[in-house]
Amino acid sequence: MFAAICNAPGGYQVADETKATDAGQRYAQSLFELTIENGNLAKVEADLKSLKAMIADSADLRRLIDSPAFSAEDKGKGLVAVAVKAGFDMLTTKFLGLVAANGRTADLLGAISAFVELSAKHRGVVTAEVVSAAPLSSVQLKGVQTALAQALGKTPEVSTRVDPSLLGGLKVRVGSRLFDASLRSKLDSLKFALKRA
Repeated sequence: MFAAICNAPGGYQVADETKATDAGQRYAQSLFELTIENGNLAKVEADLKSLKAMIADSADLRRLIDSPAFSAEDKGKGLVAVAVKAGFDMLTTKFLGLVAANGRTADLLGAISAFVELSAKHRGVVTAEVVSAAPLSSVQLKGVQTALAQALGKTPEVSTRVDPSLLGGLKVRVGSRLFDASLRSKLDSLKFALKRA
């Protein structure tokens, strides 16, 4: 499916986007260096991936992180409580407290993404995030993985996410590159073209 999208004329759009802010990147780099020093890279990475999934699943957790109604202290207490309840590594827990105390919870998801990229690069692995309008079947996911492996020359670690606003198609992010073959972006392009005409 991905190969067919990529090979079709005008089948995808490529945009250079970065997920991490400068602050998020710096936090990720510092945490990464500490995990290398302490030898707990795999555990901290697993913790952060778990936290990212929790944030995606919980409107309350997203509200805690994003809302200016909560003080940095309240955000820190909330994030540390989540970390303790989930059994996160002490370094992960301290990291979350520090991010909140410094008023940088808005940069947390970017820092997590940057950390995962640093870890993958350290291990010599390519990561790809596939976003679809509906959950992919195992056959579709295997097809996407095969197409990505052929295009990248390496077998990537693929994570999937569902975003119904895409209406159809896929968005695939590899590093800072975004391959957008979603119906939503095609409709937006058509709308823009019609407005200009």
